[in-house]
Amino acid sequence: MTRIIRIVCVALLTVGGLVGSSLPARADDKCDRDIHRAEDKLREAVEKHGEHSKQAEKRRRERDEVRRRCGDRRDEHHDMDRDRH
Repeated sequence: MTRIIRIVCVALLTVGGLVGSSLPARADDKCDRDIHRAEDKLREAVEKHGEHSKQAEKRRRERDEVRRRCGDRRDEHHDMDRDRH
């Protein structure tokens, strides 16, 4: 019985480690997608309204905000990685 409990514990720890290590990657994927989308919207605004239009400026601010938010989140993940070692 002890051997079965040990096997179950090792399996649970392994699954937990795999799931835990994939969470930062998902956050990075979402950030990459959000940044890409914001850059596309900026490019469309520039093409349609001009480089210095109100619409382009708005999209630029939105893109910068996404970059800041994602940059902060990525810094947190890097800090967590450093803390583990």
